[in-house]
Amino acid sequence: MATEIGLTKQQILDNVSGYRQRIEAGAKPDSLEKMFERDKDELRALGMPVETIGDPLDPQDLREARYRIPQTEYDLPADIEFSDAELAVLRLAGSVWSSESVSADAQSGVRKIRALGIDGDEPIIGFAPRIAVRDAAFPALQEGIERNRVVVFEYLKPGEDAPTRRRVRPLAQVEYEARWHLFGIDLDADGERTFLLSRIVGDVKVTGQTFDSALRDGAAERALAGLAAVAASQHALLEITPGTEAALRLSRRGAPAVQGILVPYVDKHIFADELATYGPEVRVVEPADLRHAVIERLRAIVAAHGGGVEAS
Repeated sequence: MATEIGLTKQQILDNVSGYRQRIEAGAKPDSLEKMFERDKDELRALGMPVETIGDPLDPQDLREARYRIPQTEYDLPADIEFSDAELAVLRLAGSVWSSESVSADAQSGVRKIRALGIDGDEPIIGFAPRIAVRDAAFPALQEGIERNRVVVFEYLKPGEDAPTRRRVRPLAQVEYEARWHLFGIDLDADGERTFLLSRIVGDVKVTGQTFDSALRDGAAERALAGLAAVAASQHALLEITPGTEAALRLSRRGAPAVQGILVPYVDKHIFADELATYGPEVRVVEPADLRHAVIERLRAIVAAHGGGVEAS
């Protein structure tokens, strides 16, 4: 970054701390070459725009290539300024995502903020919220998205005895109703699909098969719109005991009705799991299939504790 024309590999090896010490210790040229290439790849993976400048007369000849990180691409534009309040929000945004789930774009943004002399991890008045992703599949799926690589995983749908292998072009991961979903193109079904991360069984494999990054354009918006449309198409009529945790949580998502409240939902099985955790605080009036699903779960809980139950 100190020079517009860049530095040759030998200049970097001779002057950059780490390389210089290895040379003085007698490191072999092959070892230094591998270290240099690995470091370039790691910098680029972190979002550093490392450029390789070859011979203008023969761009493919890299024997005397020069390497540089363009200042204009690393730093924020000179004409962008932030107020104290805006900087506070940027610091907060930079601290929200946990390290295992932060995206490459977010990392790049935090790096540019730090280039201004601002610590992106500095909390505001002692408060630094974190978004931690509990689903084990999240990091590998995010890697597939950012590298435009097809992913393969086993997916277990409710009612199925065994998971099904899915090959997917991952386009976006979105959070909806406090659960993470993968939105992508199912190669076997030849269409866009949404997968609940909690139903992915085992490890996710990121393959070497690539896809056009343009497919990711607007993917998150399409995913959220699709989930919202599903939720809008089905509602549960619930009777809820006032002043309970169920009333606090479900009333935010529902609308008052003549008999209780109407709450939209996406997935019957997931919603039944949630409603069962409230126990007697909630009664499902309709639809009948959701009521039966909740009753089944309550009966299973009682049976697991050695009791019996009559439910209606």
